[in-house]
Amino acid sequence: MGADYHDVILARLKQLCEVMRELGGEQKPYVDTGPVLEKPVAAAAGLGWQGKSTILIHRGAGTWLFLGVVLTTLELEAASTPEPDRCGSCTLCLDACPTAAIIAPYKLDARKCLAYLTIEHQGAIPLEYREALGDRVFGCDDCLDVCPWNKWAVTTREASFAPRPHPPLRETLAWTEAQFLTHFQGTPVERLGLARWHRNALTVLGNVGTAADLPAAAALLDAADPMVAEHAAWSVARLRAR
Repeated sequence: MGADYHDVILARLKQLCEVMRELGGEQKPYVDTGPVLEKPVAAAAGLGWQGKSTILIHRGAGTWLFLGVVLTTLELEAASTPEPDRCGSCTLCLDACPTAAIIAPYKLDARKCLAYLTIEHQGAIPLEYREALGDRVFGCDDCLDVCPWNKWAVTTREASFAPRPHPPLRETLAWTEAQFLTHFQGTPVERLGLARWHRNALTVLGNVGTAADLPAAAALLDAADPMVAEHAAWSVARLRAR
């Protein structure tokens, strides 16, 4: 896990806003944080089309891209036209979804999406989706991974996105909030907070962990946060059953 893309892209957008300000405009930049539907706006701007997974697909970058938006008072001339839908008869993203969250082409039920459940969802992960989480501790890219348009994508040159080393998952179960923040500061994981990190980690260990993970999971059976304690009980039960 590298630097938080929100911070990296927002810094670039602010530089762009400064240039636009010199042209007489007033600007407001957003990176997945404001009341802007980035994907439809990007599609209307000709950056790609929304695929059957609802993800924006770019002909050159495939699904591997981040979106940023600048609202401006400047009158700008459209530089491109919308892309046509190029998904054709492909259903790889629907077939790959571990929880069938893509309920139909171009329709996503976020309540089933593992990315939503591990990143945005505030409460316990529903029992019916825990096994499907597998070893995913933060997010899920399965519908992105299988898109055929990714064959033209290239590895980013943004050095700050390079993955950082992380300790074994079991060790993170003993972390304090301060240790969690120190390790994940400046990454997308930071916004989770310790309790939701423990929730995710316990679920993963319940799925793919070994007997060596049992003591660390059991140590959270009496966690002050009821959500963490419940996930610890689920994880411990599955680890003991192996």
